[in-house]
Amino acid sequence: MREDELRDLVQRSPWLIRALGVVRDSGLPDAWIGAGVIRDLVWGERYGDGFDPSSVRDVDVVFLDPADLSRDNDDRATELLVAAWPEPPWEAKNQAAVHTWFPGKFGGDPVAPLRTITEAVATWPEYATAVAVRLDAHDRIVVCAPHGLGDLLDGIWRRNPTRVSPEISRQRLARHRPTERWPGVRVVNQVGAHGSRMPP
Repeated sequence: MREDELRDLVQRSPWLIRALGVVRDSGLPDAWIGAGVIRDLVWGERYGDGFDPSSVRDVDVVFLDPADLSRDNDDRATELLVAAWPEPPWEAKNQAAVHTWFPGKFGGDPVAPLRTITEAVATWPEYATAVAVRLDAHDRIVVCAPHGLGDLLDGIWRRNPTRVSPEISRQRLARHRPTERWPGVRVVNQVGAHGSRMPP
């Protein structure tokens, strides 16, 4: 199973296992680590020079707390993680509150409230980053990958059109430079400036 491939890569990173333990033990409701840090781990190990925790820009922690949709709740959650382990660049976000700020930050139409972590992960910008993991009470690695793990494990950067426009996707591609950072990673289905498709 492809989930076992991901579990094996996560298990081999003591830093990420420690981070997952901190998140699990934080008491945040339905908390997971996902997005860029998981991509950085997999692509660093498979397509780069290895995974370097010091190069991680942020550790995206998602949780689900429909009882408190305030931005202060995100800040408190982040502070809780920092207090437990100051080293990682934690960034906690209550997925139940995304609809309250997303259109104001990114534009576009109002978005519906997210009811589950799986619904939230399914909206993330690329299929390769639409993945989250957590540790259960028995130290088993649980995987949430609503679009599957093919793009992540096979080194494919592909826009997830669920909530990300082609323009935002182009900006992300320019900022992250995946093919430079991880030789062997391919960019596919990116719409160019004049509606043409960029070559893979």
